[in-house]
Amino acid sequence: MADRLLTVQQVAERLGTGVRFARRLIEERRIEYVKVGRHVRISERAVDAYVTVNTVRPALRRLRSVA
Repeated sequence: MADRLLTVQQVAERLGTGVRFARRLIEERRIEYVKVGRHVRISERAVDAYVTVNTVRPALRRLRSVA
């Protein structure tokens, strides 16, 4: 099954951000994109990969040793 290509507006909605942020990701090449003529499209897979790479995991709580 082919990966769906999203518009910049759709990516912004999916990330819960404004269009300006999505365009900045493209300009700074922080997300993979495709040029279709003069239009820019981002695959769903690229959005998922961006979210995965930028997900911050909680730190493990370290117990202090009592000497």
